[in-house]
Amino acid sequence: MNERNMVSQVPANAFNFPNGKDYMAEINFKNLISTGAHFGHVTRKWHPEYAPYILMEKNGIHIINLDETIQKLNKALAFTSEMAQKNGEFLFVGTKKQARDIIQQEADRCGMFYVVERWLGGTLTNFSTIKKSIKRLQQLEKEGSNIYEDLTKKEVQMLNRERIKLADQHRGIKDMKRLPDVIVVVDANYEITAVREARLLEIPVIGIVDTNTNPNSVDYPIPANDDSIRTIQLIIAAVADEIRAAADKESVREEVIAKEDKEQTEEQADVAEVVVDAVAVEEELNDPVVEDEPAETGSANDESTTEQSAEVPVEENNSGKEDEEETEKLEEAEVK
Repeated sequence: MNERNMVSQVPANAFNFPNGKDYMAEINFKNLISTGAHFGHVTRKWHPEYAPYILMEKNGIHIINLDETIQKLNKALAFTSEMAQKNGEFLFVGTKKQARDIIQQEADRCGMFYVVERWLGGTLTNFSTIKKSIKRLQQLEKEGSNIYEDLTKKEVQMLNRERIKLADQHRGIKDMKRLPDVIVVVDANYEITAVREARLLEIPVIGIVDTNTNPNSVDYPIPANDDSIRTIQLIIAAVADEIRAAADKESVREEVIAKEDKEQTEEQADVAEVVVDAVAVEEELNDPVVEDEPAETGSANDESTTEQSAEVPVEENNSGKEDEEETEKLEEAEVK
């Protein structure tokens, strides 16, 4: 398949959401060419490990093979989607001038953390100290804090300066409670300190690498022009879109599960109500029926019994008279 006309193999539009919005930006050969992603550095600044990603040399400048760019970008986006679906946290790093605004904008858009000011040594490897510094910042920013009570004007001014400094240093990571699961860097060579700390802690790194950078320094290199604002925007937006797509997919899944649980609960309630009604009906049928008629019937039976008993002696008396008459007739016959 010709990848020059092929859209990214891992598009976010593979996820169809109810609102019909496809998050993934279309990245193909034409888009990369239009952003100048194929321009590398001058040939004398190249890194030997970058050779597999160089297409040619023209006018003393290396030209990046965009087929390789698309392949590596697909791989990085697939990994991004996988980690995002596992609720992984991403840290975007871009302290060079061309990348600061883009990194902050895209990180905010996908709800992740970022560093756009100077990278503080030990941000990852000495994260416990960074957390103390962030806690100090939160105390200074807390409204109604008694930390400013009984202080002179000069001391309050010094605390305000400290607060502003800490806010600039930690503005993108002050809500980060733990180490990130993935680091995304714009220029792996420029952000070498962040890359080294991530590699020491075995945190995967996704990075845009230019011809002057060792692509093996990051886990998921994306060979492209890391000085072009449009190229940075295109690639970082694609990563942010994958994170958003995975988050929305997860939210949709949670809504479906919640709806199914609700329906199941309603069904169970209906079944329980039917069972209760059935039990009530059965108990009603099994209860003995108390009627007033048996008493009258009993009195009538008593009356009939009395009449029968009264009639029996009369019959007995009649039969006795007949016997006496027969006896008398027999005696008269014998006398004669």
